[in-house]
Amino acid sequence: MRNLIVAACMLAFVASSQQASARLQYLKEFKAAYASKLSGQKLTCAVCHPTKSKKDRNNYGAALGKHVGMKNQKDVAKIKAALEKGGKEKSATDGKTFIDLINDGKMPGTKDVVK
Repeated sequence: MRNLIVAACMLAFVASSQQASARLQYLKEFKAAYASKLSGQKLTCAVCHPTKSKKDRNNYGAALGKHVGMKNQKDVAKIKAALEKGGKEKSATDGKTFIDLINDGKMPGTKDVVK
């Protein structure tokens, strides 16, 4: 019985760590593409998720989500394509796309959750 409990705990740990690394892939590719343009900015999951819940997204996170395809996308090429396509969408700033804001050294998303 003890071995069964230990095995179940190990399985739960492994499964949860795979999900976390998949989410970090988005941030990794965002940093690779835009860290030099956003120097001095804190680049965390909050770029897309304004709250502690990773289910909540801001306007930039929602724009990327439309282009990523499947949940927990691991294909780097598809993530890069989603960053490019999402960056071309209109931001909350009049006359600016998300990539315009990034090129100006500003964070692309708002602090508000998109419903």
